Amino acid sequence: MVLTESDSKLSQGDAAPEFSLPGTDEETYTLDSFAEYDALLVVFTCNHCPYAQAKFDELNYLARTYDELAVVGINPNDAAEYPDDSFDRMRELVEDGTIQYTAYLRDESQAVAREYGAVCTPDPFLFENVGDDFELRFHSRIDDAMTPDEEVTDYEMRTAVEAVISGDEIPVSETPSQGCSIKWKD
Repeated sequence: MVLTESDSKLSQGDAAPEFSLPGTDEETYTLDSFAEYDALLVVFTCNHCPYAQAKFDELNYLARTYDELAVVGINPNDAAEYPDDSFDRMRELVEDGTIQYTAYLRDESQAVAREYGAVCTPDPFLFENVGDDFELRFHSRIDDAMTPDEEVTDYEMRTAVEAVISGDEIPVSETPSQGCSIKWKD
């Protein structure tokens, strides 16, 4: 388990790096796929990490509750070494309703995770749609429960999403996410 430092390659106001990734629904997604949304939450996540699993319900809630928000899970983990993070398992979790994000994507090459500067699962990046680009507004944890067994008392990402959708300043300080390290390929 690794506590991330704020060493993301992205800073507030930076444009979201482009990607073209396969989704569990057999569609290919790019940033343009989400152009109709006011906000985009990109979460580097996976299937097996208990920290990531503990946030499935909250991410599903965000996707279901905010029509203006696209919640995009991206799984970059090495599935050869961690078979539970395979694309087939991702599809199973979507099909059985465990994961209900706007899209759940596979970053097989791990290039997208590296471009964003993701370091753990989950590692969330909240962007605002400013017309031609999604600009980073908030790179922080999803809530204040820092272990899978801890009770949530503050849903920080909800607050940030509501502020971005409303065009307001985010009233929550950024706090590094905690989770399993991304399982990089050799």
